[in-house]
Amino acid sequence: MTAPTETQALAPSTWLPRAAAHATRADELTAGHRARRAAGERHPIDDFLYDYYNVKPSLLRRWHPGAGISLAPSAEGPAEHTGWRWYRTAADGTVGLDVDAFLADRGDLVRHVHALLAATAARTPLTGCFGLHEWAMVYRQDDTRRRHSLPLRLGREGTDAVVEQHPVRCTHFDAFRFFTPDAIPLNRTTLTRETQVATEQPGCLHANMDSLKWALKLGPAVPGELLLDCFELARDIRTLDMQASPYDVTSLGERAVAIETPEGKAEYVARQREFAARTAVLRDRLLDVCAQVLGTSAQPTRPTRLPDEQEQQGQADDHREQSEQQ
Repeated sequence: MTAPTETQALAPSTWLPRAAAHATRADELTAGHRARRAAGERHPIDDFLYDYYNVKPSLLRRWHPGAGISLAPSAEGPAEHTGWRWYRTAADGTVGLDVDAFLADRGDLVRHVHALLAATAARTPLTGCFGLHEWAMVYRQDDTRRRHSLPLRLGREGTDAVVEQHPVRCTHFDAFRFFTPDAIPLNRTTLTRETQVATEQPGCLHANMDSLKWALKLGPAVPGELLLDCFELARDIRTLDMQASPYDVTSLGERAVAIETPEGKAEYVARQREFAARTAVLRDRLLDVCAQVLGTSAQPTRPTRLPDEQEQQGQADDHREQSEQQ
């Protein structure tokens, strides 16, 4: 497959302000993290993204025009991108992503991301999991081994009781793999890395938060503005993730979304749906990036669905939970 070449050259009067605006926005988004890091402090919600996704403020600050866009030289010469990996500089000083070089190094990854995002986009969002993945990560666990130092909002017995009183139906492997041994058999489906493309669905908070992961993996092919949009989305999702978790987040200035109550369930589902809609827009943009790099359509060749039994049961559970909330 021959990758497309740059199709649009931006004048310095266009791309220099965009690059500057991007740097300013990135600095604003990372200010808290940078201040805490300098003071040797940590925040269980905000700093999670930097650890889990191995992202640095300097990486977020670096603006890329994206695949299919090149940068005409300014009066000072070619854009600084000329010295960056996977970029090439034309004879006239115009700089753009060398898609062939990028594909040579990252082609398999781009194809995987395209397949996963396309499969996810083709499915109907499933709600009603109520964030129990976080509860399953501490189920019947020795408190000295918890991932966070925050106290459990309902205590040990109360936390375990919530898990035992609700169906656990996680569809995201990278959440499932942190379940405690006692929680693993409680999940409706045994998830594996190999089945991730077949089970990922667009209602899942963690799958949607991973928009940041895939934007980072696609690197310079992703426009800087899209990367920061994905970062903001992941930050907002992470907040709900912890509000609905078994941890007491009041010390962080956050209120709990008590998913063990009908009111908490209703709020979680409503916000889950909002994030699903917000993510769908960014997922489509990431699919467009993959298509631009691969030279293929951004749409999947055929709908990919969850295994029928799992999807039908999930929809039935969703309808039941929603009826109980009314």
